[in-house]
Amino acid sequence: MGREFLDIFETWAQSYDSSVYGHDEQYRDVFDGYEAILNTVVEKSGNVVLEFGVGTGNLTKKLLEAGKTVYGIEPSAPMRELAMEKLEGVSIQDGDFLQFPFPKEAIDTIVSTYAFHHLTDEEKEHAIRKYGKLLTKGGKIVFADTAFIDREAYEAMIAEAKQKGFVDLAEDLQREYYTTIPILERIFTTNGFTVTFTPMNRFVWLMEAVKQ
Repeated sequence: MGREFLDIFETWAQSYDSSVYGHDEQYRDVFDGYEAILNTVVEKSGNVVLEFGVGTGNLTKKLLEAGKTVYGIEPSAPMRELAMEKLEGVSIQDGDFLQFPFPKEAIDTIVSTYAFHHLTDEEKEHAIRKYGKLLTKGGKIVFADTAFIDREAYEAMIAEAKQKGFVDLAEDLQREYYTTIPILERIFTTNGFTVTFTPMNRFVWLMEAVKQ
């Protein structure tokens, strides 16, 4: 359920913000337009938000600045500490996409950026089914994450990373559970959501799903 990658999160904690803001060449395309991606998630969100994979708190900060109520979930202790420092003591709870403390009030939006790929396709479906029961009609899931049109596009991106000498990126693409748009569409629609996919850069798609 993503916790198998906690050692990676610990390694990334101190360098994550540097990477997302374009200072690591290997990941520059992955985080291209990072600010715009976060702003779009905020714009698509309702008033009471459950956020998975808070990381260092960049999206959380924007959601709070926009006047949203945010319940943050993050499995990595170092990431949680950095987020709470950035957010001046805002509480971030230990949890993951599948096991998490339930919010004290009804939520209208579930959000995440750069994290849903830490689940297998089976776990992704389990998560979306769970969120379908948590959200009321009209509630939304707004995820921004790396996904691919098909397996050929996925394999081509791995080959390109290797050709450029981007060893870390190639390893990440092969180690984590990146999936395809058709699989994600099936997962959302069979669990009671209508979903749209909007490309945000060469890697990242915005997924906006509304519960019917």
